[in-house]
Amino acid sequence: MSPTPESAESAPVSFRSEVTVELVKHSAADSDVLWAARVSTAGEQSLDELTKDPERSKGLINYLMRDRHGSPFEHNSMTFFISAPIFVFREFMRHRVGWSYNEESGRYRQLEPVFYVPGESRKLVQQGRPGKYEFVEGTSAQFELTGRAMEDSYRQAYAAYEEMLAAGVAREVARAVLPVGLYSSMYATCNARSLMHFLGLRTQHEQAKVPSFPQREIEMVGEQMEAHWAKLMPLTYAAFNANGRVAP
Repeated sequence: MSPTPESAESAPVSFRSEVTVELVKHSAADSDVLWAARVSTAGEQSLDELTKDPERSKGLINYLMRDRHGSPFEHNSMTFFISAPIFVFREFMRHRVGWSYNEESGRYRQLEPVFYVPGESRKLVQQGRPGKYEFVEGTSAQFELTGRAMEDSYRQAYAAYEEMLAAGVAREVARAVLPVGLYSSMYATCNARSLMHFLGLRTQHEQAKVPSFPQREIEMVGEQMEAHWAKLMPLTYAAFNANGRVAP
């Protein structure tokens, strides 16, 4: 008789409520915007901007942002390593222009049993009509139900996954029983212009001219990416906020 997932060496199922974003490499600075913009009037002399203090030209950065001259904001690169539930990545990959992705594959490795359960700060209740939704705090009973239902479902799904693998079913087939609350990881590479477009849609901010209503979990990813970018390109970041958080 073959062992069941309970009697075999079964991987312990764990639960998380946070996402993580690591900046793994970058070539991004405010000076990248300046030399890219000044080539239109200065030609080869625009290379002088590489060694100049960009603080002297923050007015140009603000002008480019305000009047939406966007291409100078594309001459930079940031690569992030992100760990989040699969449903976050499926929203994330709606952003296609200026982005490159590589995600871990359930075809080539056994997926780890780490699953998303909302933390206490996550508003659980959606109310209102389409286009006018708002989210409000859940009751203690709703939080208890959500956590219990998710954890029970996750354990059952992962046990079925392990049972199929133990029986010789291919990973690419067995993974179909796993829910979108499973954590995955990916590299995401972008430039400042594509990141600004992402942030304009996937975060809420008091300085935004155009309101956005992102799902909280992808907003959590966006907030961490924004914090990394703000340190790399502070003048560009300030201009983005000052001009309503609209991508140029």
